[in-house]
Amino acid sequence: MSDETAIGPAATPDSGRHPPGSGGLGSPLQTRAAFIQNWNWESVVGINRGACERGRARHGLNPQTHRACEESWEAQRTVPLTLLETLDFLKQQHHDTPFLFFNGNTFATIGRELTLALFSDLPPLRKREISSVVAHYIAGVLDRDAMMDAVQSVSQSADWKPGDRVKTLDSSLRGTIVRILENGRMLWKPDGAETELTALPESLARDG
Repeated sequence: MSDETAIGPAATPDSGRHPPGSGGLGSPLQTRAAFIQNWNWESVVGINRGACERGRARHGLNPQTHRACEESWEAQRTVPLTLLETLDFLKQQHHDTPFLFFNGNTFATIGRELTLALFSDLPPLRKREISSVVAHYIAGVLDRDAMMDAVQSVSQSADWKPGDRVKTLDSSLRGTIVRILENGRMLWKPDGAETELTALPESLARDG
């Protein structure tokens, strides 16, 4: 069964905000909630129908797997899971192919919209980046470890604020964040320097 196309938008996101990042609170992937409770199975079918219309494919249910996937979805969607477990569940639903076409797009769309809502306080560029990483993991394009590393790295940018003390990863420079730019980069001033530097959040660490 043909399944994939460019992963596109759709769906209504769960309510919620960005889970805690680093800073001693643990990975955002370990935050626990019923993340997909706002998507009942009827809404999942609707997302697939829309994907099929955009892809000019016939929308249909897989007679061998659809009922089991529906039962699994409805049993699981109100159960609190970690964000990582939720993404794994979405990926498993993709592999179980409840629809004739565009299973990957369907569940990747839910993952994307979920992360756009959860990480809504990130700068737009970083928010799109993290939602793309999650969507590609669910669609089977990105492996689990790479996805986890990317989510953890990108989500850390929500924790930075002007005045925070930072250092380079090799500890050769230390300084203070001056401003967070709209593209997610940080403007910071090394101690004793006259000029300010621009850096990605993942290229710096907290100093102290």
